[in-house]
Amino acid sequence: VNLFFEASTRTRISFEFAEKRLSADTVNVATSASSVSKGETLVDTARNLEAMRIDMVVIRHPSSGAAKFLGDRIRSNVINAGDGMHEHPTQGLLDLLTLRDKFGKIQGLKVAICGDVLHSRVARSNIWGLLKLGAEVAICGPATLIPREFKELGVHILSRIEDAIAWADALNVLRLQLERMHGGFIPSLREYNRVFGVTSERLARAPKDLVILHPGPMNRGVEIDSDVADGPHSVILPQVTNGVAIRMAVLYLLA
Repeated sequence: VNLFFEASTRTRISFEFAEKRLSADTVNVATSASSVSKGETLVDTARNLEAMRIDMVVIRHPSSGAAKFLGDRIRSNVINAGDGMHEHPTQGLLDLLTLRDKFGKIQGLKVAICGDVLHSRVARSNIWGLLKLGAEVAICGPATLIPREFKELGVHILSRIEDAIAWADALNVLRLQLERMHGGFIPSLREYNRVFGVTSERLARAPKDLVILHPGPMNRGVEIDSDVADGPHSVILPQVTNGVAIRMAVLYLLA
């Protein structure tokens, strides 16, 4: 069962492709079409689905820790497809695979994660995986969107996008998660692009060719310009392709 309580395109569809390519029978449940909209709890929804003899639940939920919470309460395997501002494990794995495909290794790479790190579950999974495999990690963005405690993990904190571009072998560019922002984190989208946007002009001044990643969806003209997203150094579409392979692997291992 694909149980998605938040909007998703790449993750939901790639999980569905992965399941079908492994010959699984799949059911997609959206919040708006389920009894959750009538007040049913997450656990009651999952236990009722489990009573129909399911093997796995792929869950995306706006609350951090929802996947772990559910996994502790049902017998079926639970796969985290993104929980709040906590983790997005399969996205972290597909980003690692994409980097390894490009560089042939992870150890020793310098990867800068740029943008809205505060609200990003992708950033947290990337940081965990990259550090585990021996990469150096930096985060870069407005001070309002950079959790200072990440420094305790051994992550470099950079305040200028130009510094990140000069330092890194690869940039993982994050979108501004406006739907999670309940305050004045940035002056405006135009100002964010002017100060922190990844543009071809900034990349042209880099000491080496950078690999550009983005977990999607992209806000073109805000965190990344179209000529960069569609340019020769972008591996954004290979990330999507690798997402299906990674999710097939996760499903296969858990089965």
